[in-house]
Amino acid sequence: MGKRRRLAQSAQPPPPPRKRAKQSGGSNSAAAGGKAKTDSATPKKGAQAQAQAQAQAQAQAQHAEPTIPFSPEDKILLVGDGDLSFAASLVEHHYCADVTATVLEKSAEELAEKYPQAAENIAKIEAEGSRVLFHVDATTMRPFQTGKAGRGKGKDASDGAGVGVMDRIIFNFPHVGGKSTDVNRQVRYNQELLVSFFRRAVPSLAPGGAIVVTLFEGEPYTLWNVRDLARHGGQLRVERSFRFQAAAYPGYRHARTLGVVRSRRTGEAAEGAWKGEERAARSYVFVRKDDDGGDGGSVRKLPAAPPKGKKKRPRAEDSDSSGDD
Repeated sequence: MGKRRRLAQSAQPPPPPRKRAKQSGGSNSAAAGGKAKTDSATPKKGAQAQAQAQAQAQAQAQHAEPTIPFSPEDKILLVGDGDLSFAASLVEHHYCADVTATVLEKSAEELAEKYPQAAENIAKIEAEGSRVLFHVDATTMRPFQTGKAGRGKGKDASDGAGVGVMDRIIFNFPHVGGKSTDVNRQVRYNQELLVSFFRRAVPSLAPGGAIVVTLFEGEPYTLWNVRDLARHGGQLRVERSFRFQAAAYPGYRHARTLGVVRSRRTGEAAEGAWKGEERAARSYVFVRKDDDGGDGGSVRKLPAAPPKGKKKRPRAEDSDSSGDD
């Protein structure tokens, strides 16, 4: 009986091989097709991942907490402040109580002709007890020192016996304007501007004070070698540098050296013109080479608004800041 069963079982035909082959072949072709699709998708996924990483890095940089290189109680000198929107932001939004903003133009009328918004900014600055000085050349200004009259103007800058009074001297986006279309000459002109500025600014520094210069990143600005210019022109050293974030200064607008861009047809300020505040920039904090004390190189984070009606606050210790970002 068992033998017949075994014979009957052995007599049954095996499963059709075609089905297995078809199934097997289908499986293999699907695997091959899946592999081909995966291989072709890999470069696309890699490019997408890289683009996402770059976008994330840019977003982080934009939303990083800004570094502010001064305190509200500092005595601040702004050199070549263009349309004065930076100075207006300092007194209105950063509650700086002692700001001296200087411009090269000879009068408020000349400045308003170049920058229509300047008159409004002057009013904001003076309303908070700070001041605007006209016809001050960064390359020839006299020192701001104790016991000096007519400070900041004139060519006979003194290395005199007076002591500098400025805790911070800030020169944002220095530029000589379009003196030449030759890149090498333009670089040299701007280097000469900065060397003269450093030499004139150092006598105005209070003990422990600092000079802050902000430049756009990339060429031709990197060709200026601002660190070397400060070292040789003003006996200064770089204490640190950080990304300049225009958004940390509400109301600030980058002012071109040559004035606003105007429409050729109407003569009015052109809407949608190039905006320098949207361009990557870096601030360099310089201190005297022999200045080991004080808080000249210290910086702080963006402050909270003081209570209404109060513009000053007790001086707090500046927080530590990282070096070059």
